[in-house]
Amino acid sequence: MPGPGQTFAVCMSEFADFNAGIIAEFRANHGKVGGMFAGAPMIIIHHVGRSSGRAYQTPLVYLPGPDGRVFIFASKGGAPESPAWYHNLIAAGSIEVEVGDERFAVKVSEVTGPERDQAFQRQVAAMPGFGEYAEKAAGFRKIPVLALDRA
Repeated sequence: MPGPGQTFAVCMSEFADFNAGIIAEFRANHGKVGGMFAGAPMIIIHHVGRSSGRAYQTPLVYLPGPDGRVFIFASKGGAPESPAWYHNLIAAGSIEVEVGDERFAVKVSEVTGPERDQAFQRQVAAMPGFGEYAEKAAGFRKIPVLALDRA
């Protein structure tokens, strides 16, 4: 029976494989992905681990905002902690993203207060699963919302 570290490594490996498949499909289909993400706007964020220095590519759903602004949500499926990519983006302040066939630089900022709440409610209306994530995370954290503005 595998130990805790081995189980985690297997899960992380499967998650990395899952993301790699989504990224390949995204690029092959000009930013469109099927399956559980069919019809959802997708983005790939390019970020660097704040501790490891390792380069990462993470596919996410996003919410289009005004003037080309993009909102992303650090839900981690409602886990008690925010995903690592959230901390990487906050530390970096700017990253590159892929939307459709285009790759470009963006400035990263955390959205708070009424603007955050409005963006999150719009995302819940578009994808009700985010409401479930918020319920799971309640008591631990409020799911952060980040705005990505073209640099």
